[in-house]
Amino acid sequence: MKQINKGRIVSLIVVMVAAAIGFGFALQSGVNAQDKKQTQQKQDPQKPPKKDEELQTLKIGTQLVNVLFSVQDKQNRYLNELTQEDVVILENGQPQEIFAFKKEFDLPLTMAILVDVSGSEQYTLPLLKEAGGRFVDSVIRFGKDTAAVLKFEGETTIMQDLSSNPARIRRGLDQIEFVAPPPVGVFGGPTPPINGGSRQGGTSMYDAIVATSADMLARQPGRKTIILITDGQDTTSRMKIGDAIDEALKAEVVIYAIGIGDQGRYGIDEGTLRKICDATGGRAIIPKNNRQLEEAFAQLERDLRQQYLLAYEPKNDATDGSFRKLEIKLKNKTDKEMKDLKVRHRKGYYAPKG
Repeated sequence: MKQINKGRIVSLIVVMVAAAIGFGFALQSGVNAQDKKQTQQKQDPQKPPKKDEELQTLKIGTQLVNVLFSVQDKQNRYLNELTQEDVVILENGQPQEIFAFKKEFDLPLTMAILVDVSGSEQYTLPLLKEAGGRFVDSVIRFGKDTAAVLKFEGETTIMQDLSSNPARIRRGLDQIEFVAPPPVGVFGGPTPPINGGSRQGGTSMYDAIVATSADMLARQPGRKTIILITDGQDTTSRMKIGDAIDEALKAEVVIYAIGIGDQGRYGIDEGTLRKICDATGGRAIIPKNNRQLEEAFAQLERDLRQQYLLAYEPKNDATDGSFRKLEIKLKNKTDKEMKDLKVRHRKGYYAPKG
């Protein structure tokens, strides 16, 4: 039998050992690479969502439409036990899916009290300030709600800017006085108006609503309300009634009106006040005497505490700036029964543009 060459055996062993070592290193490198990859995956922050997921999140976050509403029956009793299943919201006649629904007691209130100080109001101001002060004490929660006081005639003047202190708000009301217009050719005044121009002696109610909605309330959160105290007569506005309603709707402001003034000369323009209030989801109250003025403020307080809030994502997501008509119905009520109910809510909104 031939002898095996010892040198060849040694060479063969060296080759086999080298191969084994190389395979081991390769295997270990693969494991390390896999471990490193897994470790990186664990350490990496959460992957950002895909583009379509971002758009969906953005759409949900920016397109929700909030609608405050209340419901009363023929006896003026509030329906306080409604649930989401009882309500249908229509946008341009199309049912929408309700995203959220709640009875609204706690949402902060931002309120502007807008007082007509033209000649027709001079004899009602003392009683108005007294009743309005009690209303402020009852409605404004210190540190949570805010209110401002403005007076208007031909111009609109801020008596008290937005404040959460009821004492300051009452002081703003107390400082409102009727000032007879200056003689022809005499201009000026101690406090600059917020809507410009000098139209003293007139009544610019529409301009006051536009300025208050756009300049004071539009960027405020929560519930936004104007309490409009006037006879409804407008004589010097640059804006029209449609402009006042549109600006309030854009700012999501609900307007309530107390119609008071000179009952003898021009009376109260109930039609104008009701048109403005109904369009924005509020109401106009026309007291006939001092006792009814007190009740008017009490009624406003009840209205502000008996609201529902619903939110929905509109099926029409076009950002075209168009006006969308809103309607709220109750599922378990026939059309005839709905006529016996008063559902107060804003009559529409403007879609985002661009």
